[in-house]
Amino acid sequence: MADRLPKNDIIRYISYMTPSLSESSSRLRAAVTAASRGLVDRETLVELVALSAVAREHLLVIGPPGTAKSVAVRRMARATGGRYFEYLLGKFTEPNEIFGPVDLRKLREGTVETDVSGMLPEAEIAFLDEIFQGSSAILNTLLGILNERVFRRGHTRLECPLRICVGASNGLPTDESLAAFADRFLVRVFVEGIADPQLETLLDNGWRLDHSKFSELASMSDIDALAEAAQLADLAGVRPQLAHLLRILRSAGVVLSDRRVVKAQSLIAAASVLSGRPQPTDADLWPLIYVVPTQEQQEIARDSLRDLLRHTENATLPAAAEDASAGPLVLARRLVLSGEELMANPPNGDGEASQSWRLKLEGVAREIDASFTPESMPSDLITIRAQLVEHLKPSHKV
Repeated sequence: MADRLPKNDIIRYISYMTPSLSESSSRLRAAVTAASRGLVDRETLVELVALSAVAREHLLVIGPPGTAKSVAVRRMARATGGRYFEYLLGKFTEPNEIFGPVDLRKLREGTVETDVSGMLPEAEIAFLDEIFQGSSAILNTLLGILNERVFRRGHTRLECPLRICVGASNGLPTDESLAAFADRFLVRVFVEGIADPQLETLLDNGWRLDHSKFSELASMSDIDALAEAAQLADLAGVRPQLAHLLRILRSAGVVLSDRRVVKAQSLIAAASVLSGRPQPTDADLWPLIYVVPTQEQQEIARDSLRDLLRHTENATLPAAAEDASAGPLVLARRLVLSGEELMANPPNGDGEASQSWRLKLEGVAREIDASFTPESMPSDLITIRAQLVEHLKPSHKV
C-alpha cells in the first residue's frame, strides 16, 4: 500500500504503522550494546551489521579463522530476534544444504519445488563463512537473493525476507568472476587477531562470553521502521560534500565503481536515521570508508579524508563511526581509557591480584609502544604512558 502513496502520505503512513523512530533507534542501540558486550575489538563489526541491515546492504568480513566473525553476527541476530541462518561453505557443499532439498512429494507430481523450511531463503539475517568456496550453482542462486531478495530454483520463486547477508573469508578473491560476486557486498570490514597486550582481556571476556545470556532487545520491526525512514531521507544537502570526498579519493588513487558510489548513499542515509537525524549531514558521511573495497585503500581513504570527516558523530554506532573517521586516534583513545581505568582501580595488597594488575598495566604500555612512534603519539597518550611507567616502577606502592 505504502508504495502507492505520495511522499508526504508515506511519511504519515509509516508513522502510523510502525514504532516511533526514536524508540526503534533506542532499542537497536541497546541491542548493539548487548551484542558487543564481551567481544574484544569487535564492536565495529557488530555496529556495521546493524548499519547494513538498516541500509538493506550486505557485509563482507575479511580476516583469519577464529576471530569471532560468526559470533558477532549470531549475537546481533539474537539481540534483534531475526530468523538466522549460518553455514560454512566448501568446495563440495551442495545447493540443498543452503537453499533446501527438492520436495519429493511434488517431484512425483512432475513439479520441481524446493522445501526451504529453516534454510537461507527464509532467513532474515544470514552468515555464510568461506563464502567464496561455494560452487557456481550456489553463488548464482545466491546472487538473486542478494540483489533482488528473490529465490529462484526450478518451479520455486519466493520473496525472501533477508535484511542482510554477512559473508566471511580469509581474503579477497583474485578470480575475476568471484571478484564480481564479491562486489555485491557493499560494506567491507577487515579484522585481525587480538594483539598480545589484550590477551588477558580476551581470555577473561571470552570465558564470560560463553556463559553470558541476553534477551531480545530490538526486533525486525525496529530495523524495518528505520529502513523505511532511511529510504525517504533527502541527501541533496550532503551530495556536494560527498562528491568532494570522492574526488579527493580519486586523486589519492582510490577509485570506486559507479555502482558502489551510488549505493554508498544508502549507508549514509541509514547512519543519519540511526543517529536520530531525519536528514543526513556532514556528520553522516563516514560510511564511505567502509565502501572502499580493500584494506590498504581503506587506510589511504582514512588518511585522505580525516580532516573532512572530523564532524563525524553517531550515538548508536560510535565505534564504527570513530574507526572510520579517526583510525589511530580511536586506538589512542581506547588505550587512554584503559590506562585510566586500571590506574583508578588498583588492588589492595601485594598478592596475585596486584601481580595481575601490574601485568595489565604492562600490557597497555606495550600496546602503546607497539602502535605509536614517539612522534605520532597524541599528547594525552604520552601522559598516560608516563603514568603507567611510574606505576610499574619497583618502588611504586599500590
